[in-house]
Amino acid sequence: MTYLLQVDFKMDGPFGDEMAEAFTDLAKSINEEEGFKSKVWTESPETNEAGGIYIFETKETAEKYLDMHTKRLAGFGVTAVNAKIFGINSKLTEITKGSIK
Repeated sequence: MTYLLQVDFKMDGPFGDEMAEAFTDLAKSINEEEGFKSKVWTESPETNEAGGIYIFETKETAEKYLDMHTKRLAGFGVTAVNAKIFGINSKLTEITKGSIK
């Protein structure tokens, strides 16, 4: 089964193009994480929140990444991280055109 990791946290910015420029190297490094399949980056300048929706091959690789990412965020001063891991129902996701590959 494939797993989804949902993460969000308070962040004062940057957002938009500035966020893309600031985090390009981080984005590239995420591609190298064990079991990583994809990420959708999320942001809300209106509420000062950011995060992402990640897809991992296994629950264990999602948990391992979350542990590492939570520690990395703490290094940036982010201590309140909301995170959940869900199994993905691939049959229903395929019907609704969700991409988990």
